[in-house]
Amino acid sequence: MTEQENTEIQPSTRIQELSDKVAIENQKIQLLKSELSKIIVGQQYMVDRLLIALLCNGHILLEGVPGLAKTLAVKTLADALNVGFNRIQFTPDLLPADITGTQLFDQKTGGFSVRKGPIFSNFILADEINRAPAKVQSALLEAMQERQITIGDETFALSEPFMVLATMNPIDQEGTYPLPEAQVDRFMLKVVLDYPTLEEERQILRFNVSQEGFPKVDKILEGSSILDFRNLVKEIYLDEKIEKYILDLVFATRNPTKVGLSHLEPMISFGCSPRATIGLAMAAKAHAFIQNRAFVIPEDVRSVAVDVMRHRIGLSYEAEAENLTSKDIIQKIIGRIQVP
Repeated sequence: MTEQENTEIQPSTRIQELSDKVAIENQKIQLLKSELSKIIVGQQYMVDRLLIALLCNGHILLEGVPGLAKTLAVKTLADALNVGFNRIQFTPDLLPADITGTQLFDQKTGGFSVRKGPIFSNFILADEINRAPAKVQSALLEAMQERQITIGDETFALSEPFMVLATMNPIDQEGTYPLPEAQVDRFMLKVVLDYPTLEEERQILRFNVSQEGFPKVDKILEGSSILDFRNLVKEIYLDEKIEKYILDLVFATRNPTKVGLSHLEPMISFGCSPRATIGLAMAAKAHAFIQNRAFVIPEDVRSVAVDVMRHRIGLSYEAEAENLTSKDIIQKIIGRIQVP
């Protein structure tokens, strides 16, 4: 067998072996999704995005009106995985120490002791994150990026798995503080939620007014299983053609004229950062895994592109004047870039 023939056989053999592993582990993910559906009515899109962020060791920003089961979803996921969960309500009077913790003086010993804040958990729900000033928002940055918290001169590692799920209310604008681009970029996905359908809301109504109430969530997996899933997701095969497709999508947001979309040039003040490239590749791999595939196809990339890129594109005044959203721009780019 020649070296060239051996090179051609290896990827297909590796994909077949990986497919067997994915098929086994995917059953656990489907069991987890089934357990979540006992509590969360509808919002399947949000559940899938939560799982993608979790599988990629990323964070997620949810935008939607109150009452769309954002808190319930992450609490149910934490229960099903038997991991810790803390909810932090962001308000204008919140202090960084209210999140990370602080040092307390002990009069008996004459020294300082550390009281850890609510950030020391596995799943953190930062509710209405844009209601707190930038100083408080920035308290999350070290936790989200380095997975550690510094209190005084001590640094503490956070438990794994660790995920920040932040929510924003798109209706209220008074008393809010827009998130800086540097912090928004730390969120792997931004998901915009919509209202449930009529049938879904009927089921929600019946759940809440019945004597039985909501069913109890069983502990399906341990948090350590997520770490195994993450390692497997990294192994998902990403072809060079798919890599080029991802790069073309990201670079088109920075220079749309090069792909024949010159009319979008004045609409974009800045394009996606390199984190978008990484996030797009990882999210596509996780999407393929959830779909029980050991390799990424273009549809995986297109499925997650809007959620990965929408918060990483800066819109100009011209775009706002024409009511053009970042989602509109991404969809135009997806429609223009040639699919491998």
